[in-house]
Amino acid sequence: MTVNIPESIADVNAQWLAEATGFDIKSISIEQIGVGIGVSSAVYRIKLEGNNCPASVVVKLPALDEAAVFTSSILRMYIREVEFFKTLARDCPFKVPASYYGDVNKETSQFAIVIEDLGKMRIVDQNIGMTIEDARVAVDGLAHFHAKWWGKGDALAEAGTTVSLGDPIYPAILPMVFGEGWEKVTTQMTVPQAIMQVGPKWTAALPRLLQSLVVGPNTLCHGDFRADNMLFTSADELAVLDFQLIGSGSGAYDLAYFVTQSLSENVASKYEAELFDLWLDGLLRYGAPAALINRDALWQHYRTSALFCLVYPIVASRGMDLADPRQHRLVESMNERFVRAVTELNLAELV
Repeated sequence: MTVNIPESIADVNAQWLAEATGFDIKSISIEQIGVGIGVSSAVYRIKLEGNNCPASVVVKLPALDEAAVFTSSILRMYIREVEFFKTLARDCPFKVPASYYGDVNKETSQFAIVIEDLGKMRIVDQNIGMTIEDARVAVDGLAHFHAKWWGKGDALAEAGTTVSLGDPIYPAILPMVFGEGWEKVTTQMTVPQAIMQVGPKWTAALPRLLQSLVVGPNTLCHGDFRADNMLFTSADELAVLDFQLIGSGSGAYDLAYFVTQSLSENVASKYEAELFDLWLDGLLRYGAPAALINRDALWQHYRTSALFCLVYPIVASRGMDLADPRQHRLVESMNERFVRAVTELNLAELV
């Protein structure tokens, strides 16, 4: 049965959920979650009462902030996540939420997904940073993920399943939204000098940075591989959320974003080289052809990606309330970690 995509959470009731999922649902209660984290979407936990249905599910709808909806729509983020659950989720080597419903209007980007609630798993506060033990698990899972599609990223992009890091949409839209975020961050926060040295040059360098990250072999990239999008089971196994930026390009992109933004400066500084080598070893162990792995080229991709990743805190800030302590601290901590990367990886020379 085809059900209408809800316009807002007000359209999500017991009847709609029952028709969308096939569960026998009698009544529901709704709470918004992930405020300040899932800024590209509005995310809700819905508790269910009924027969043979889960105790709760998670529903994702377009963001409540118009600027976030604009960026997400232009970048096809809602389309990507719906397509991921339809075509790629079943092949992921780490746990992802089961999908009960997903649909998107590709013309308007109005979308909704209903997925498994993994909220009882252990979470990691990205503001605090991930331990090296958890980071090793995450990097091993990432290597397995990349190895599965190593050398196949271009085909995924050509099929429309992903968006390539080299897609023209990025240099077309990111300078504008980066500029808006840059103005907000620099007027509402104290920006470290290291960021001030590269931030004004970032837009001009953007096309070159992105094109360098699709000089193959390309693979499937998560695109937002960070602590707030990860959970751990009671056996410390990895689960991953949020596939709205699923893309194609160098796997080093995901690794650099994770290490430089989800670990504290001290942990990243101490273990960055180890985690890079762990990722390379994992690629080989999980079946990526050795002939398609060039360590030096991937290290250069890693550095380039680390520089590009300034885009995350700057653009995300457009949809954040920087007067809110949690949201302010998230951007602040990302900036502080970026400074560490700029300094230790000599990123300024790349712009």
